[in-house]
Amino acid sequence: MLGETAISDRPLRIEYCQVITIPKFAAQAIKKVAEIGWKPFHLLVRISNSVGSTLKPAGPEISEGIISTAFAKDPTDPQWMDDPAYRAWAAFVDKYYPNGDQMTTFTVVGHLFAQTLVEVLKQCGDDLTPENTMRQAANLHALQLGMLLAGITLNVAPSDFVPL
Repeated sequence: MLGETAISDRPLRIEYCQVITIPKFAAQAIKKVAEIGWKPFHLLVRISNSVGSTLKPAGPEISEGIISTAFAKDPTDPQWMDDPAYRAWAAFVDKYYPNGDQMTTFTVVGHLFAQTLVEVLKQCGDDLTPENTMRQAANLHALQLGMLLAGITLNVAPSDFVPL
């Protein structure tokens, strides 16, 4: 009969958790998952994948095993400390954003956005009209930026404005 719902006597088991929210709420979700003893396949997407903004506030011990998606180098990951691109980024941030949060990927992403804009402006040459700026922004091919993970490049075309 339409409108009736069959209720099973078996408990519902959800084995997957994807967190799509800002870091503060992602940290709260991680804490709650640990508190109730749930052990799902746990994914953090880019907006909340920062160690400094999400995992440390949640607690490193309860964040273990969570998988995060990333396209940029995490400034808190020790593997990058001797990387020339990381060192250039850190020097830039020290000079131009000394009071900024260097423990978050948001600072890295902001820098990547700025580098992309610089490339678009270079491609514009002396023609800085809105039309040419949009044309150049829609023509980025295999743009490599230092703080992107190895093998990741930006590609934008007039028919595809999604760079990653």
